[in-house]
Amino acid sequence: MVKFYFIERNLIWVKKNITFSDIAKYTGFSKTTISRYFNNPDSLTLENQQIIATALEKLNYKENKVARILANGKTEFIGIIIPNLYMHYYSEILNQILKTYDSFGYKFLVFTGDDHESTERKYIQELLAYKIEGMIILSHTIPSIELASYNIPIVTIEREDQYVSSVNTDNYMGGVQATSLLAKTGADILIHINADISRQTPSYERIQGFSDICKEYNIPHEMILTDTGHTYDETSRILKDLLETIDTKYKGKTKGIFLPNDTFANIMLNHLIQKYGCLPDDYKIIGFDDSPVSREAIIPISTVGQQIDKIALSAMDILNNQIEERHKRKPTLSVEPTHKIIPPILINRKTTLPVEH
Repeated sequence: MVKFYFIERNLIWVKKNITFSDIAKYTGFSKTTISRYFNNPDSLTLENQQIIATALEKLNYKENKVARILANGKTEFIGIIIPNLYMHYYSEILNQILKTYDSFGYKFLVFTGDDHESTERKYIQELLAYKIEGMIILSHTIPSIELASYNIPIVTIEREDQYVSSVNTDNYMGGVQATSLLAKTGADILIHINADISRQTPSYERIQGFSDICKEYNIPHEMILTDTGHTYDETSRILKDLLETIDTKYKGKTKGIFLPNDTFANIMLNHLIQKYGCLPDDYKIIGFDDSPVSREAIIPISTVGQQIDKIALSAMDILNNQIEERHKRKPTLSVEPTHKIIPPILINRKTTLPVEH
């Protein structure tokens, strides 16, 4: 069925879909050269690339992605397994990863695992069935030794990473920064609330940083390592109960509370405002991540900023290098995983104002 007529350079196109043969005839190049333009453009001169690009525009060429996948075996899909989207950190880092499309050209298939190991394994098998190019894993349930066994490029972010490549924040430095800021407020007692996480998890270093600073400077402190819930409602209820306990235990003292992320810090702030109508002077709060909620909270929350844009870009850069290496005729497989550490940035806002005497 004829869709349009196109007349150019004495050629009449009566085509529904433009093919490589059509492009070759229009430009005077061979079909092999046209194929190289799509699959290995750097093998052509810039002049010839421009000639073909102009031809594609004039011919109103629409690329058949399915045909291209069948031809070169590259799906250009990246799989992402993320724990959840109620945590502002995860939603923000996903947003930053998706923004890398213009830089790397990959599309993304995203699953939320909700900390269910069997579910995440099912999702990984689903992704592998789509012949994805690689994976970015933020969930914690499946050990890295198992991830490495899938024999596909993988980069993890903020999780156990012994056997696969990763990008993480310098969590120890972040823990030190948060603790030092709380100490400078003049708080009588410093408290860190966190999940009872494995020492193999990068964010455990926040706990270690808090503990080391408090012990080194003889700062009264308490670590509350407990189940922090798997949904927003669970976490909110747990933090509300912990607030009541802290209120009773440290009545009359100024309390500096270091929360493991900005979502938790915002929940704690909301409970305090609901109870007292304001952020009481005897509470100082700091979160972690510098996710949007820390800036948009009813009182802007002090935080340790993970450079989420740099983390996302670095993860994609490492993954892309691995993918490109695998597509070489003679790939050089890296023996050791690549691990990149991004420094955090301390951000002092209104929830850590110094104690007034």
